[in-house]
Amino acid sequence: MTVERTAAALRARLEGRRPELLLTLGSGLGSVADAVEDAVVVDVLDLPGTAASTVPGHTARLVCGQLAGREVLVQAGRIHLYEGHDAHDVTRLVRVAAQLGVSTFVVTNAAGGLTDRFTPGDLMVIDDHLNMTGTSPLAGLLRGGDPRFVDMAGAYDARLRDLAHEVAGDLGLELQRGVYAGLVGPAYETPAEVAMLRTLGAHAVGMSTVNEVIAARDEGLRVLGFSSVTNVHGEGVATTHAEVVEVGARAAQDLRRVLLGLLERLDEAG
Repeated sequence: MTVERTAAALRARLEGRRPELLLTLGSGLGSVADAVEDAVVVDVLDLPGTAASTVPGHTARLVCGQLAGREVLVQAGRIHLYEGHDAHDVTRLVRVAAQLGVSTFVVTNAAGGLTDRFTPGDLMVIDDHLNMTGTSPLAGLLRGGDPRFVDMAGAYDARLRDLAHEVAGDLGLELQRGVYAGLVGPAYETPAEVAMLRTLGAHAVGMSTVNEVIAARDEGLRVLGFSSVTNVHGEGVATTHAEVVEVGARAAQDLRRVLLGLLERLDEAG
């Protein structure tokens, strides 16, 4: 199934709308989609070549409409490698959005904190990432007959990151910043794995995002990423998905405020 066919099917459902920004929402953050005005809602399963998430906290809908005066496409729930999908499936909607003319990708996730300076409910702006999934959405793809080599230096747009911190400051919120490590999952990390990730320089860990960002950069999209810190890994502290969804839902309120402010000032990022 080609990306072009999926994009054509979605374009036909959007009633002439031309989104300029894709927003992908992580576990517990789906309520942000409720802020979209004059929305057209598309069931992901109505599109060829797509799959729906089986994970609590993720829905199977795309919401296109106005958010802070911008035409946006919101992916309210994503699929994951650990559900049995490959990297090409996981990133399909990023490439579809690029086909529709989207130029900016805002990606969010729920993540475990790896540093004592984080507390559950914090929002972290992603400065960089570690792809620990063992796969890539570029594998097997060619451009001009050659493998697709994509420069990932500066993958997360510096001006967009600065603007996110400025907007949060104006709202009286403090955003954390750091490196996100993306693993396959679905098992949460062992203490030894947590220690390894800290040694490698990671500040938060989750089970998504990194492959989507690689695909977005391959498509030439500007990227801004947020992690909702739903738990902080510590000695003898257990992690449950219910906790992730609950804390993510609380963090969604702050994320919504930051996103609305960011969209209102998006032109300042060039």
